[in-house]
Amino acid sequence: MNPSRCSGHQRFVNRRDFLWQLGGGLGGVALTAMMAKAGEGAKNPLAPKPPLFAPKAKAVIQIFCPGGLSHIDSWDYKPELARRNGQPFDADGKLQFFASKPGSCQGSYWPFRQHGQCGRWMSDLFPQLATCVDDIGFIHSMQSKSALHGPAMFMANTGFILPGFPSMGAWVTYGLGSESDNLPSFVVLPDPRGLPPGGVINWGAGFLPAVYQGTPLNTDAGTAPIADLFPPKSFADSLASGEKEGRDFLRELNTRHAAEHVGNSELEARISAYELAARLQLSAPEVTGLRGESDTMQDLYRLAHEDLGPFGRQCLLARRLVERGVRFVQIYCGAENTTAKKIRPNWDSHEDLVRDHGYWGPILDNGAAALLKDLRQRGLLDSTLVICTTEFGRQPAAQGKGGRDHNPGAFTAWMAGGGIKGGVAYGATDELGFKAAQHPAYCYDLHATALQLLGLDHEKLSFYHNGIQRRLTDVHGEVIDELLA
Repeated sequence: MNPSRCSGHQRFVNRRDFLWQLGGGLGGVALTAMMAKAGEGAKNPLAPKPPLFAPKAKAVIQIFCPGGLSHIDSWDYKPELARRNGQPFDADGKLQFFASKPGSCQGSYWPFRQHGQCGRWMSDLFPQLATCVDDIGFIHSMQSKSALHGPAMFMANTGFILPGFPSMGAWVTYGLGSESDNLPSFVVLPDPRGLPPGGVINWGAGFLPAVYQGTPLNTDAGTAPIADLFPPKSFADSLASGEKEGRDFLRELNTRHAAEHVGNSELEARISAYELAARLQLSAPEVTGLRGESDTMQDLYRLAHEDLGPFGRQCLLARRLVERGVRFVQIYCGAENTTAKKIRPNWDSHEDLVRDHGYWGPILDNGAAALLKDLRQRGLLDSTLVICTTEFGRQPAAQGKGGRDHNPGAFTAWMAGGGIKGGVAYGATDELGFKAAQHPAYCYDLHATALQLLGLDHEKLSFYHNGIQRRLTDVHGEVIDELLA
């Protein structure tokens, strides 16, 4: 009988058998090992990846203040604006701001003072952060390409004013992978009031594989950190006995389904997310449960305070997450923009800046200062890059009786820890704080600097999409060496 026939049918050689017969011996063994290794990488796209060079920072905590935090009422001291207070800002009447004609020059609503050994000027809106000024490096010449909240938010997060591009956290996760098996590599802590302008697109993966997108956690005390993480109580008893068998069966079904849809990154991300969810049933409650934190630590973050507590909790959770290997944590200090009730739900202060910034200022001041001090005393500040930014600034002329309009031409961002030289400033606005005048900077430069500190070259961290090698910094970006320690 012909050994190649079975039951009268010709035995066709498949590709794997052909390659094995062609290579044979140790060559075939090597090929199998290589294929197995590649398979492992495909199964775990979040496996840790080495940086291109020695990093200064291992993790990032980014605080984002939606709405447009006023640089001239916070970090950017403008004595000439105070001197011209009440004088016409645009005597010729030719300028048009985003939503108004310029009013008179309006100096800071809070006095500025010098702080720290560096002698940097900060307003009285942030008395606690002023005590950390020697750890902070300021970028006073930030600009945006849009005066609209949504597009400006997208630009600050992804480098593009259009939706559909990967966020900085997704790029970092793509470049470095995860150091935690039981928590997401990229975690987002939205404001308890709701999502920011633009919603979940701000932490999306864009054209990168969907597994690199951010995972939002609910930060409300007493609620589940992730919706539907646990089965309903009515199913608890029936699932308890066969939970492992059920998971194994689901994994087998998922593997079969994935094999029929090779290259579907959203499906792969969903399967990976469900598998992570099983592990999160233990890890998420542990990291979000603060009972193990001392009374001193809870007092530092002011967790019991009605207004300061929620953001303080977000900042404390961020520290706990990076302690446990999370690579990138994004905190939102403010939610989607709506008309004001008692106060606006974010920093967008068109009508009454004293009212709105007067509310949000202590919230940011308390949480961010507590975070910096906590990281420092635990020895984590040197390895954790903390970034605080907003999508654009506000105008130096009054809008109405006490507000300020949008200003994409100038705002301030700051960075601390993780290889940043504290107590320094880069760039400057003009004498009134209207436009960036010295070393104008965009999000590209901030992103390039952050990637540099993580051991990544912003020009080499790329992904091929639609015929082009895409980058977080597009075709722009310069590392701000003046901020590096």
